[in-house]
Amino acid sequence: MRIINALLAVAMMLATLASCGSGKKPETPRILILYYSQTATTRTVAEAFAAKLQADIEAVVPEVPYDGSYQETIQRGREELQESKFPALKPLAADLAAYDVIFLGYPIWFGTYANPIATLIEENDFSGKKIVPFCSFGSGGLESSAKNLADRLPESEILPGYGVRAARIDAAPAEVERFLKAGGFLSGETDPLPEFPASHPVSEEEAAIFDAAVGDYPMINASAATVSSRPVPEGMEYRFTAIDRPRESSAQQAQREITVYVLASEGEVPVFTRVVRP
Repeated sequence: MRIINALLAVAMMLATLASCGSGKKPETPRILILYYSQTATTRTVAEAFAAKLQADIEAVVPEVPYDGSYQETIQRGREELQESKFPALKPLAADLAAYDVIFLGYPIWFGTYANPIATLIEENDFSGKKIVPFCSFGSGGLESSAKNLADRLPESEILPGYGVRAARIDAAPAEVERFLKAGGFLSGETDPLPEFPASHPVSEEEAAIFDAAVGDYPMINASAATVSSRPVPEGMEYRFTAIDRPRESSAQQAQREITVYVLASEGEVPVFTRVVRP
């Protein structure tokens, strides 16, 4: 009897191993890097993602390009927003239905994704897709644009995104790799960043770091109020809460509280990496 029971146990174990061995491996998700870029800055980020992931890549191309001056682009974009009339796009070569994950890239215009992306998400079905937003900007807009994507694409899953200032585009390749590893898209370990500690009133030294980081940027007219900091691979990262004051040309605007992230690397002038506005 013991022999029979032992034989049965071995048979069950072999059957289990055979079942595991014949099981299908999880399929690798198909990834598309889909982006709009006007000045090639966003394209640089898109190409970094595509190279790291060995993924397909395609540009979103308006029928009528935004090839005027900066002011002409601003005027056209504002008129499109006011009229809710967004640019026609050339057809995509990629079949979106064939992809599981779409990295969606754009520059930030008027605090959110550029107008061609509005047309893209209106005319295409992103249901069931995982969307990873990425963007380039003058000061910020990742958080607001990701929220707008979530509002417009309720049947999609909007994953954490990546953003970079145009002035810091040289930092993108290293940041993209760390972002992909942290998100599980690339193998390899990356040390998680520590949480920011509780904020405290800024000291004179911290206020000087803030002023050095934002002083030359014309769209920020702010003074730091509180701060917290944490070590990062590049040096020290500061999270400032600041009061943004209206300039004379826009005195009708009220003061508002903004969050400014600043990177201070040894031997270099501090730079702000992004601004989060309410």
